[in-house]
Amino acid sequence: MRPRGAKSEPEARAVVLVSRVGAATGSKAAAAALACAASEPDRAALLIDLAGGRPPRPTLVATRGARELEERLAAHLPDAAVASRGAICRLNLPDDPSGVERLPAALPLVRESAGIVHLPPALLQPALAEPRIEAGGALLVADLAGDRALTALAVRELLHRDLTAAVLKRPLPWLTARAALLGALPPGAGLPARLLSRLLPEEAAP
Repeated sequence: MRPRGAKSEPEARAVVLVSRVGAATGSKAAAAALACAASEPDRAALLIDLAGGRPPRPTLVATRGARELEERLAAHLPDAAVASRGAICRLNLPDDPSGVERLPAALPLVRESAGIVHLPPALLQPALAEPRIEAGGALLVADLAGDRALTALAVRELLHRDLTAAVLKRPLPWLTARAALLGALPPGAGLPARLLSRLLPEEAAP
C-alpha cells in the first residue's frame, strides 16, 4: 500500500506521431494499427486524426476501455468529434495549426496506453515544435523507390530531436487496413514486431 501523502508514479503514456513522406499512401491505417497494438480490453489507445475527412462513427462493438476513454474525451472536449471503435478510441481534430494547438488538451486523457497522432506532412513540424505534446517517436509511411532521399532527411530530423524514428515501406493490405480503422485488428497483427517494439514502450504495449 502506498504511504499516505506519497506521490504516485506517473502514468505511462506513449505519444507517437504518424505521417507520410511525399505521395505515399496508407498512413492513417498504419496509425490505426499502431493504436490497436497498444490497446487492451480495459486500456484503449487514442487515435487522433488531423488529416481531415468525415467525423468518426462508433462501431457496434467497443471495449470497455474504448468507451471509458470516449466518455472522458466527451466530458473534457464536448465539441470534439470522438467515437469508440472496437479496441481503440478515435478523435478528429482540424487539419490545420489549430488542431495541433488542441493536442495538449486531449493527450493527457490517455492513461497507461498510447496517443497515436496521425497528421499530414505540413503539420509534422508544428507538432514537433510543440513541447506539450511530448512525442517520443514517429512513424513515417514512405515509398523508398521514389522518396528515399526525402525520407532520409525526415528521419535525420526526427533523430536530431531525440525521437525514435521508424519507416513503413509499404501500405498495409486492404483487409488489414480496414480492420485497423475499425479498431478490430488483433494486437501484434499488421505492423512488423520490430517496428512495434521500437515505437511502443513496454508499459504501453500489450
